[in-house]
Amino acid sequence: MSLSPTVPTPASRDRVIRNNPDFSVIDETEHYIVVDKPAPLLTHPSKPGNPATLWDGLRALLAYEIANGGQISIINRLDRETSGLVLAAKNRDTARQLSLLMQERRIHKEYLALVLGWPDSTRFTVDAPILRRGDVAESRIWLKQTVHPQGAPAVTECAVLDRFPARPPELPECSLIRCRPITGRMHQIRVHLAHAGHPIVGDKIYGPDENCYLDFIETGWTESLARRLTLPRQALHSSVLEIPARGGGETLRWTSPAPPEFSL
Repeated sequence: MSLSPTVPTPASRDRVIRNNPDFSVIDETEHYIVVDKPAPLLTHPSKPGNPATLWDGLRALLAYEIANGGQISIINRLDRETSGLVLAAKNRDTARQLSLLMQERRIHKEYLALVLGWPDSTRFTVDAPILRRGDVAESRIWLKQTVHPQGAPAVTECAVLDRFPARPPELPECSLIRCRPITGRMHQIRVHLAHAGHPIVGDKIYGPDENCYLDFIETGWTESLARRLTLPRQALHSSVLEIPARGGGETLRWTSPAPPEFSL
């Protein structure tokens, strides 16, 4: 992959746009593929016996390329219940270059989040370090993260895009927020919005009651969980991916609109 001036413009780039029952292809070149992942599709296998994942789907879609020496390297992984844009490299050299850009924080990401309540300010920044909660306190959920002074630095910029009044008994007062993570910690946006007093609608771990996560693991989705969570998934969506121009080359930018359930 090259981001030099020799890269063709998006209009002239030879792209094959394909659809899959589990995800949509937004953009594709010989070097990379960008897809729109729905929730609750897993991004990558995590243990034996997992249901089908985005990685499985990409391997099936790109079987010809893989048979001829290609590979699938997912660059930005999304949680199972987070939807939106995912970038994957199709060969080793591109994977290395994109991974370096991620480490350099040159791949800019924006998310849309539907949260509980109305923030006081239309723009705010959460600057709060994050670590695994189990490292500093008891936690019944191993992967749960928390804000703590001993954590790794984490910064998220937020802007309120819309506010929705409560519509009892089903819907509480909510806001639609655009989030730009400056750092990339595990569950960063979910943790930071909960820390700010506005957890994401449908978030089973960082919402008002973490028992929702434990109940879901035990029973799956139930009417009781529907009443407590409003949505069966966390309302977080990867809406923008952008690789800024380097050395005079083109800026690569992809967008995805919010899912219908975000419009209350």
